[in-house]
Amino acid sequence: MTGSLRWRVALIAVVVFFGLLYMLPSIPGVKESALGKFLPDDEVSLGLDLRGGIHLTLGVDVNKAVQNSLSLMGRDVREQAREDGIAVLRPGMTDGKHLDFVLAKMDQREALDAMLKKQFSILSVVSTETVEGDKLLYKLQFTPEYLDYLEKLTIDQAVKTIRNRIDEFGVAEPDIRRQAGGRIQVQLPGLQDPERAIKIIGRTAHLEFKIVDDEADPDKAAKGILPPGRELSTMRHRNNDGTFLDRPIVLKADAVMTGEYISDARANFDSNNQAYVSLTFTPRGSKLFERITADNVKKRMAIVLDGKVYSAPVIQEKISGGRASVTGRFSTDEARDLAIVLRAGSLPAPVNILEQRSVGPSLGQESIEKGVMAALIGGALIIVFMIVYYGFAGLAADVALVLNIMLILSGLAAFGATLTMPGIAGIILTLGMAVDANVIIYERVREELRRGLTPRMALDEGYSRATLTIFDANITTIIAAVVLYEFGTGPIRGFAVTLILGIVASMFTAIFVTRTIFDIWMRRRPPGAAISI
Repeated sequence: MTGSLRWRVALIAVVVFFGLLYMLPSIPGVKESALGKFLPDDEVSLGLDLRGGIHLTLGVDVNKAVQNSLSLMGRDVREQAREDGIAVLRPGMTDGKHLDFVLAKMDQREALDAMLKKQFSILSVVSTETVEGDKLLYKLQFTPEYLDYLEKLTIDQAVKTIRNRIDEFGVAEPDIRRQAGGRIQVQLPGLQDPERAIKIIGRTAHLEFKIVDDEADPDKAAKGILPPGRELSTMRHRNNDGTFLDRPIVLKADAVMTGEYISDARANFDSNNQAYVSLTFTPRGSKLFERITADNVKKRMAIVLDGKVYSAPVIQEKISGGRASVTGRFSTDEARDLAIVLRAGSLPAPVNILEQRSVGPSLGQESIEKGVMAALIGGALIIVFMIVYYGFAGLAADVALVLNIMLILSGLAAFGATLTMPGIAGIILTLGMAVDANVIIYERVREELRRGLTPRMALDEGYSRATLTIFDANITTIIAAVVLYEFGTGPIRGFAVTLILGIVASMFTAIFVTRTIFDIWMRRRPPGAAISI
């Protein structure tokens, strides 16, 4: 055996070894056997249509994200103006689209305009008007360029946050991707508790710390009589029977701190075995929380989650160390779920469930059985046809076909790809495409034999001339499959993955493996003996 043939045989042996290594864990019963402890943990993951689970289409309220960002921007404008000695009053939102504030001293207008242009270039001044005689009312909004950026950022943050929450929840192989129109697609295969997962996914978990105005009358506030810069909220109380009672509470509208400064959140139990959530702040958040508590000793600080006050403890002294807690007579599951969403991060905007579908595992099992049966019947027909029509060459193509299927399955396991029903269709399609490459090669070899070339020369010419054609055809198909993977949804991506793996495997088996089989066979035959093609 020549050196070239030896290294080709060695390469095929290595590929077969690793192919079997990654394919065997996906075969039922193998992982539980004695052989299983020597195999990798990777196995082919089944998609939603095969395993069952839930499919969600979520809509992100981008407008709410814009409002939140404008509100925070108003606080930054006020703090920067204070540092520059500019008197800015009552920054806040009026119509949900614009940031309004009052310049108290008209002679500071040039300084304010310069500060806005330098420090807040993402804001544009919509209008200014004189109010209260000698004061100037500014109305601002985000620039169109920043609005586009903020919309994209909001969707990306929502996708990342939802993915973090699902990872914390423990769902294997979730498929989460953004779609047009501010939508997000979520597929959770094999999920056992869909309602709890939906609750965790859709929870905004917008955490704010606000100072309570104990001087305001909640009853008057409930009738719409509110002091400037105040807002009416509700504080929930859990009764002994598990029900909740909401009581009115008046808060200062501006949040002194938000959940963006949280680095960790854990569910714990107090001395009365009552569940609560302990918070750990980032270094910056720790300093901010220490300053806030120092400035508001003997005042109540409300912990507001998604617009509802969960607790409002009195600040007895300055709190340092970067820790706080959220109490509210939670159940154990409520405390754990709240810790998950706070630890994973709050959504940048409310998320609404636009569509929800459930796929039962029985339907998935039926799809698997039908898909496997279709693959077996198709593969058997191809194997018989190739042997009948091409003889020994057909047998070589059948060996390459079996190796091709093994490489596809091992590739799915090794790369952590998910097998879907369209993916099974892609495997079946690949069976035909893999044999098609061999048919092109064999027909070319037949042409060379009819021209009177020797078997060795006919094989050389047939493979060399057919390889370029096969390569060009498969490359164009791979390009189309890559486009499908990039822009398609879950099932389409599953089809694209198996198609790409199948094409790469078929080129290796059809061109490299079958040629090696022929070279070994030719070395064992007398010189000049005919070949069966």
